[in-house]
Amino acid sequence: MTTSSNQRPKRTQRDYTLAFKLGVVERVEKGEFTYKQAQAHFGIQGRSTVLVWLRKHGRLDWSKPFQHPLMPSSKETPAEKIKRLERESNINNTVPYDAFFGVDI
Repeated sequence: MTTSSNQRPKRTQRDYTLAFKLGVVERVEKGEFTYKQAQAHFGIQGRSTVLVWLRKHGRLDWSKPFQHPLMPSSKETPAEKIKRLERESNINNTVPYDAFFGVDI
């Protein structure tokens, strides 16, 4: 098949064996690859194919986005956070220099 430089080769759908799918899922869940890295490494064409396998065959809960346990989930919007931090900064800046450091100027 000859293609010019501006045409992509025709995509073909591939069928993967269950053993292959389980192997990819296992390596992603072990942390050897992210799902996107596994997709690239194994030449899997579909953007969400590996995610579908993880949801279907994986042991972890891939239905919800991962929230790191050390990162608190905040209901505060970025704009609200900026305002709060500015208020806190203004409160901290109201202490006189000599009182703060115990030095006479």
